[in-house]
Amino acid sequence: MKLVIQIPCFNEQDCILSTLNALPKKINGIDEIEVLIINDGSSDDTVKIVQDFGVNKIISFKRNLGLAKAFCAGLNNALDMGADIIVNLDADNQYCADDIEKLIKPVINKKADIVIGSRPIENIKHFSPAKKFLQKLGSFVMRKVSATDVVDAPSGFRAISAYAARRINIFDNYTYTLEMIIQAQRKGLNIVCVPIRVNENLRPSRLVKSSFSYIMRSIITMARIFIIYRPFRFFAFIGLILFIMGAFLGFRFLYFYLIGDGAGHIQSLILCAILSILAFQCALLAVISDLLAINRKLLEDIQCKLRERRILK
Repeated sequence: MKLVIQIPCFNEQDCILSTLNALPKKINGIDEIEVLIINDGSSDDTVKIVQDFGVNKIISFKRNLGLAKAFCAGLNNALDMGADIIVNLDADNQYCADDIEKLIKPVINKKADIVIGSRPIENIKHFSPAKKFLQKLGSFVMRKVSATDVVDAPSGFRAISAYAARRINIFDNYTYTLEMIIQAQRKGLNIVCVPIRVNENLRPSRLVKSSFSYIMRSIITMARIFIIYRPFRFFAFIGLILFIMGAFLGFRFLYFYLIGDGAGHIQSLILCAILSILAFQCALLAVISDLLAINRKLLEDIQCKLRERRILK
C-alpha cells in the first residue's frame, strides 16, 4: 500500500524544512511513502529547499492560485503517482507529523474514506479566545449544514483514500475544508475524526487574516456550498416564504373587500401579485437547478471513471 503525503507551499522557506524532517519514514501497513510538494507560486527559496531535501515530486504554479487549487492539484498528482492513501499536511508544521499513522489507520482498516484530524482547540496556546470560539462555532454550523458529526471542520490535516480522492471536486477558491465535508456526505463517503496534536506556532495563519474576514468568508463559502449541493431545497424554501407572504396579503385584501373596504387596500393586492410571481419563479429555479445538479452528478461519475481508467493504464 502506497502513501503520498502532499504539502501545499507558498513562501514557506522558514518552515518547510522542519515539516519535512518531521515526516515519518516507516508506518505499519504502508509499503511505500512518497512526498509531493505543491508550490503555489512561491517567490522565496521554498523550491530550492525541498529540492535539496530530495522530495519525490514537486509541481509548481507560475503564480499563487490559493490553497483550494493547490489541494486539488495535489490530489490529482497523488493519484497519478499511484497513491492508495493521500495525507494532506500544511507546510507550516502546525500539525504533529507523528500522528499521520493514527490518521491513516481508519483508512487502512477500511473503516473510513476520509479522516479529519481534530485539534485540541481549547489547549492551543497561540489561539486567542475569539479564534477558539469561532473555530467551535464554525464546526457547529458545518455539522448542521452537512449533517455530519465532524469535530474540527477547518482542520487541513486529512487522510483521503484513493476511492474518495477520485470523487472529490472542489469548486471554492478560498478553502477546500468545508466544501469537502459536504461533498463527502452527499456522495456517501464515510468521514471519521481522530484527535491529533499540534506543534508550536511558527508563523501567523495566511488563511485567517482577521476574525471578521474569516467569518465573512466562511459564511459566504457555506452559503455558496449549500446552494451548489442543495439547490432545490434552497430555492424551494425561498419560494415557499414568498408564497406564504403573498397568500397572507391576498387573504388580507379579500377580507377587507368582503367587508366593503377593498378600495383602500389595493396595495395589498398588487404586492400579493408581485410576491406570487416571484414565488413561481423560485419554483421554476428550484426545478431547473435540480436538473443541473443531476447533470453535474452524471459528469462527476464520468470524470471518476476516466480517472480510474487513467490510473489503470
